[in-house]
Amino acid sequence: MSSLSPQAQEAREAVAGRLRELRLDAGITGRELSARCGWSAAKSSRIEHAKTPPSDSDLRSWCAACDAPEQADDLIAANRQADSMYIQWKRLQRTGLRRLQESGTPLYERTRQFHVYCSNVVPGFFQTTGYATTLLTSISEFRGVPDDVEDAVVARMNRSGVLYRGCHRFAVLVEESVLRYRLGDDDVMAAQLGHLLSIMALPSVSLGIIPFSVHRTSWPLETFTIFDRQRVHVETLSASIKETQPSDVALYLKAFENLRGLAHYGPDARSIITAAIDALTA
Repeated sequence: MSSLSPQAQEAREAVAGRLRELRLDAGITGRELSARCGWSAAKSSRIEHAKTPPSDSDLRSWCAACDAPEQADDLIAANRQADSMYIQWKRLQRTGLRRLQESGTPLYERTRQFHVYCSNVVPGFFQTTGYATTLLTSISEFRGVPDDVEDAVVARMNRSGVLYRGCHRFAVLVEESVLRYRLGDDDVMAAQLGHLLSIMALPSVSLGIIPFSVHRTSWPLETFTIFDRQRVHVETLSASIKETQPSDVALYLKAFENLRGLAHYGPDARSIITAAIDALTA
């Protein structure tokens, strides 16, 4: 266990804590649980104290022994997530940005339904070459990683091909502030905003804009992407957080639906984008 990152160790301990709560709620001792599962008492103790990671079958047996089989799926997902839920950007980007862009391509290709919410920048697969170059250059300089921005932009554009090929659907929400943040000069921003207008015409894309003026019933959140309602990637300054636990995925889906209720679509959304373009020369 000492080889785990601090975040992974914390996640392991969280799973172990939930298992202990299940046992206590069931009113049984560790020895009784071991007997019901057909294990040694030592194994139960190691699992409960986060010394030994349980297998999927171990978790199902534990839950069954505690008369809580409905808890198994969430615990299995949380256990699998422990080693990969928190991946530092520094490690992902240590050789530059191109490799990170390419590594996500298989997931993008196999995903059929994307739910995307962006509160800070235009979604990656909606970005123009100019906008992506400005953004990735600033990231490269801030992180102090090898400068392979040109290759990273090409990789990002190639990954964005999922918009035009295969059976993919995109439900995307963008805060109006994203349209107003000037990443690049006026020409870059005008091209980017014009590209959003053209993308809206794609039958596979549903683009909603959450305007400044809306009465908010849901606060702005961190940028996140949900893949086929099964996993969520959340982007923070220091890390990419991956959530696969069903209850956590459901939480982000609920948040997305709440935010969707604030968004404008169709002609109203186009008007918001057009106003942002007009503001560039105001």
